[in-house]
Amino acid sequence: MKSVLITGAAGFLGSHLCDRFIAEGYKVIGMDNLITGDLKNIQHLFSNEHFSFYNHDVSSFVHVPGELDYILHFASPASPIDYLKIPIQTLKVSSLGTHNLLGLARAKRSRILVASTSEVYGNPQVHPQTEEYWGNVNPVGPRGVYDEAKRFQEAMTMAYQRIHKLETRIVRIFNTYGPRMRLNDGRVLPAFIGQALRGEDLTIFGDGSQTRSFCYVDDLIEGIYRLLLSDYSMPMNIGNPDEITIRDFAQEIIKLTGTTQKVVHMDLPEGDPEQRQPDITKARDILHWEPKVHRAEGLSITYDYFKGLSKDELYKNEHKNFEAYFR
Repeated sequence: MKSVLITGAAGFLGSHLCDRFIAEGYKVIGMDNLITGDLKNIQHLFSNEHFSFYNHDVSSFVHVPGELDYILHFASPASPIDYLKIPIQTLKVSSLGTHNLLGLARAKRSRILVASTSEVYGNPQVHPQTEEYWGNVNPVGPRGVYDEAKRFQEAMTMAYQRIHKLETRIVRIFNTYGPRMRLNDGRVLPAFIGQALRGEDLTIFGDGSQTRSFCYVDDLIEGIYRLLLSDYSMPMNIGNPDEITIRDFAQEIIKLTGTTQKVVHMDLPEGDPEQRQPDITKARDILHWEPKVHRAEGLSITYDYFKGLSKDELYKNEHKNFEAYFR
């Protein structure tokens, strides 16, 4: 039985990865310091003899006993409003944490896949974004703590590949949604659905002409799984190229939820990307992968998940003071 270490295991994507690798017959070691993750996302795995969990911060020294075939590094705050609350931890997990895990991969002779992001492209001047585009990032703006952390993570990963001949993979993840997202994490999809469920007006920042491309979580996990097992070692975009404006997306949410509230506009946050659309040519050609779940289907599943949350979860908003900055 092959073994895999998944950091950020109690998070949105990490928990879905744990499920996938358990289903594929792996021994899964989950690791998370729970700064943004939640044990409820993986509690269904605790009784599985092939799953184990460590509450640990990968920015500290990382040790895993025994053989280790694969490492998937997903330990990072992924919600934009978290960057204002924990910017130092965000920087550390993609620098010190990545360094520790690359060292572990080298010691264990493991293949490692690191989770990067479309935010490495910043506010792009190339559309759609290809992997060859170097980006347009403000290193000292409020988003810089995440954008530059991920760019540094990619650079360090490639250095280990070139100098130590480590087997590495880099996935650049575009907007993803699905069950287990944090409802009040400030990202546009859960924000709209949360507002609809609470009877609040839907908030659009700017005029709503900015675009996003939403990928359902099952499609993303499939792409990541294929990339890990492929022979491709350069960064690869994984996302859904079906681009939509925030204004039109709000109307989709209104139709889905039957919302009767109005749409209100607020000032656009500093550094908010104007366009997001992945070029997935490489994923199609190399991995034979492309998204399968249509947005209407994925949104219906996600809405049903959020409707099942408790009132405490629905109204919990620990980031209220930060909401105006990021969406």
